[in-house]
Amino acid sequence: MQKRYEELIQLIEKANHEYYNLDNPSVDDRTWDSWMAELIKIEEDYPELKKADSPTNRIGHVIISEFKKVKHRYPMISLSNAFNEEELITFDEKIRKEFANPEYVCELKMDGLAVSFIYERGLLVTAATRGDGIHGEDITHNVKTIKSIPLKIHQDIDIEVRGEIYMPLASFIKLNEERLQKSETIFQNPRNAAAGSVRQLDSKIAKSRNLDAYLYHEPNTNCATQYESLNYLKKLGFKVNPHIKLAKNIKEVIDYVNEWTNKRGELPYDIDGVVIKVNNINMQEELGMTARCPKWAIAYKFPAEEVKTKLTDIICTVGRTGQVTPNAIFDPTKVMGSTISRATLHNGDFIKERDLRIGDNIIIRKAGDVIPEVVSSIPNERDGSEIEYVMPLNCPICETKLIKSATNIDLICPNDDCPARNIEGLIHFASRNAMNIEGLGERIMEDFYNMKIIKNFIDIYKLESHQEMIMELEGFGKKSVNNLLESIEKSKTNSLEKLLFGLGIKGIGEKTAKTLAKKYSNLENIMNASIEELELIPDIGPILAANLFHYFKAEENLQMVEAFKDIGINMDYHGEKIIENQNFTGKKIVVTGSLNKYGREEIQNIIELNGGLWSSSVSKNTDIVIVGENAGSKHQKALELNLTIWDEEELDKMLKI
Repeated sequence: MQKRYEELIQLIEKANHEYYNLDNPSVDDRTWDSWMAELIKIEEDYPELKKADSPTNRIGHVIISEFKKVKHRYPMISLSNAFNEEELITFDEKIRKEFANPEYVCELKMDGLAVSFIYERGLLVTAATRGDGIHGEDITHNVKTIKSIPLKIHQDIDIEVRGEIYMPLASFIKLNEERLQKSETIFQNPRNAAAGSVRQLDSKIAKSRNLDAYLYHEPNTNCATQYESLNYLKKLGFKVNPHIKLAKNIKEVIDYVNEWTNKRGELPYDIDGVVIKVNNINMQEELGMTARCPKWAIAYKFPAEEVKTKLTDIICTVGRTGQVTPNAIFDPTKVMGSTISRATLHNGDFIKERDLRIGDNIIIRKAGDVIPEVVSSIPNERDGSEIEYVMPLNCPICETKLIKSATNIDLICPNDDCPARNIEGLIHFASRNAMNIEGLGERIMEDFYNMKIIKNFIDIYKLESHQEMIMELEGFGKKSVNNLLESIEKSKTNSLEKLLFGLGIKGIGEKTAKTLAKKYSNLENIMNASIEELELIPDIGPILAANLFHYFKAEENLQMVEAFKDIGINMDYHGEKIIENQNFTGKKIVVTGSLNKYGREEIQNIIELNGGLWSSSVSKNTDIVIVGENAGSKHQKALELNLTIWDEEELDKMLKI
C-alpha cells in the first residue's frame, strides 16, 4: 500500500507541474480526479502513511487564529526605480564605471505580493510575506493551496527562494463577479485581491481564489549568474516566468522594456514594469548596496496612467515637525485600479508652478504607480468661477502664526503644543518602524487624543485604566482591546533604536538611531554625550548632534525618560554591540573579490561591529580595501590611489589585535 501511495503522490504532483507550471498537461481531468480520490481513500484508511508533501495538503482546510511573525534569513530588500530611458542609461553608466560590458537579465515585474519560501530537505516548511523587509507574516497554510508552488522540490536540499504571488486576471474578474452577486465590496485590483487572499485565516478562502506564483530569486545562490539561477529554479520544479531575457547591453534592455510597454495588455496577469539585474553574481556582490537598495538592480516602472478630475478644495495638514502641507481634494477617481480623492501639493511654490485653482479640472496620476500626484491644471477649461489659493498665515489647527522653514520654502507651525503636531508625533511613536504598537493607527490615535485618553507617550502605557471607555467605541470589543494592550506591553521590550527613532528627534531617522544605539549601548550614555563627541560619529554632523544634545537637556524630556524607566520600557540596545577596534573605527572600508572565510553580509557586519564604515565604491576617501579572489576593478583603482590594501590573512590579523 505504501508503494502505491507514494506512486500516487508522484503521479499527481507531476500532473500538477505539467498543468500549472508548464501549461502542457499529459493526463485528462478524469484521470487526475481518480488518482486524487484513491489517494484520499488511502490516507483515510492508513493515516500513518500521510506525508508532508501529500497533494491533499493543498485541499485547504487549515484555519489559524493569528499570523505568526517570521524573521527573514536574508532581508527582503526593495529596488530603486527608473521611469524613463535616460534613467536606465544612467544606471548602466554607473555599472560600467566598475565593470566593462556587463550583461543584464530582464524580468517582467509582476504586480503581486512578494513572498519568501523556505524548503528543508526539499519540503516546503515556511512561506512568509515581505512585511517590513526584516520580519514578515507566516502564510504557509495558504501558500500550500497554490498548485504552482511545489510542496516538494526535485532535490532533497535546504533552500530559500523568493517569488511573487499574484491573481490572474480571469480569477480576479470571476472573484469580483461572485462578490457582486453576494452584495460584497469588490476588490480594486488583482494585487489587492492577491494580498487579501494570502492573509486569510481560513485556507479554504485562499484556495478558492485561484492564486498563482512565479519564482525569481535565490538569495544565497551557488550559481555564477542570475540567468543560471533562474534555470536552476526551473530544474527544481519551480514556475519561472517564460518571458525572461538575457540582454548583452543596455540597448537590448531598452528594446525589451519598449516591447513589453506595448505588449503588457496581452498578458493574462498584471505587470507594472520590468526588473533589470546585473547577470553576474560576483559583480552583484562587488557592486553591493546603498542604505536601502542594491546597486546591481533597478525596476523600470511603466508610464503612469493620467486621468482628468476636478479639484474641489485645498486643505492644509500639520506634521509632527510642524511643517504645514497643502493637500488637493478632488472628485474620487479611479487610477491604476484604485480610487483616490486626495494628493499632497507639498508647498505653496508647487501650487504656483502648476497654476492650480480650486474648481480647476486637473490631471492626476500615481507617481511610480503608487503615490497620488497632481500633474497639472487645464487652464483652457476654466469658466471664471475658479478660486486662486493662498497659503495660510496661521496654523489651521492652533492658529499660531506660521514661520518660514530654514530653506524658506515650507511653512512651519512653531507651537510645540499644537494638537496636530502632537497627534502626528504619537502616531509616529506607535508606528511599525518605531515602537510597533499594533492597533494604534492614525484614526484610533486621533480619537484617543481628542477623547483626552492619550496626550503624550506616557499615556499610551496607561491605556489599561481606560478599558471600559475604549470598549464603548465602534470596532472595539474585549478581544481587540486585549490585543492592543498586549501589543503595548510587548513594545516595552523593544531594542533601544526603536525607542530612539520613535521619540521623533528632528533629523534622527531609523539608520541614525541604530548607529547611536550600537555605539552607546543604552539611552543614558547617549544623553550624557557631548555635542563634540556626537559630531565625531559618521553621518551625524553638527546639526544632528545639536538636535540630539538639546533634546535631552530639555526638562520635560528628562522627566519623560524617568517616567519611561518607571513604566519598565527597555533602554538598552539588544543587537550586537560595536567593538572599539583601532584598526577599523571610523575608517571607510571596501571589500572586493570573494573571501574564503566570510560571506558578503557577514564581513559587512564584522566591519561595522568593529567600528568601521562599509562602503561599496573606491575613492580617495577610502581608507582600506580588502581584496579576495577574483578581485575586479576596485583592486586596480586602490593600487592607482595608493590606498591601504589587506588580503584575507591581514584582515584576520587586524581583527585579532
